[in-house]
Amino acid sequence: MTFPTDSKLLYKAIVKLITAGRSWGIQLRQSYVRVGKRAAIKASRYAHAKQYKRMRKELRKLRTYMGRLIRDTQRKAAMIDEELATLLSRADRVRQQQPKDSHKLYSLHEPEVQCFSKGKAHKRYEFGQKVSIATTNGDNWIVASRLMENNPYDGHTLAETLAAVKSVTRSTITDAYVDQGCRGHDYTGSAEVPVAGQRHKGSSRTERRRRRRRRRSNRKSDI
Repeated sequence: MTFPTDSKLLYKAIVKLITAGRSWGIQLRQSYVRVGKRAAIKASRYAHAKQYKRMRKELRKLRTYMGRLIRDTQRKAAMIDEELATLLSRADRVRQQQPKDSHKLYSLHEPEVQCFSKGKAHKRYEFGQKVSIATTNGDNWIVASRLMENNPYDGHTLAETLAAVKSVTRSTITDAYVDQGCRGHDYTGSAEVPVAGQRHKGSSRTERRRRRRRRRSNRKSDI
């Protein structure tokens, strides 16, 4: 997903509220689409120019437009069903949240999206959900994938991923090659868990080749 700036989320919520109001036949006092778009563009430009006082002024305008739309929709809607109530709740959450709040809402259509701090200079943050994928070591066949909610540590997802592989393939796992993100894992099963980058004396030529291949791969675990 794209980087969820406050101005973008506020304007998107305005557009979604207008669309929902029209589908319900609600005659709103004002749509705020034109002035909201102008405020969102100005906020983006002021942020780029590091004129943060002006940027915050435009964000206050967007929050004001949002509050008026929410109250107008609640007054004029004859009956609010679950879908409209969910949209109103998420829009009000976007309106009230502040830049430094925890557990912010980053997406209106997918509220489970979380912020991941990657520690990379070129892309410090990423937004989405963590997924653990297991592939075969030889041919890159994906044999299991699991959604890991609440951003757990990579090493704590290994046991669940290997259990999923065993359930899908119905075979015994002997070796699970993982990347360095799984150092300090809590897996206690019978499979060996070689971590990429670790040296092991006395390993066979086939084992060294498998380790080198895992070091070039970007997947969570190879079976």
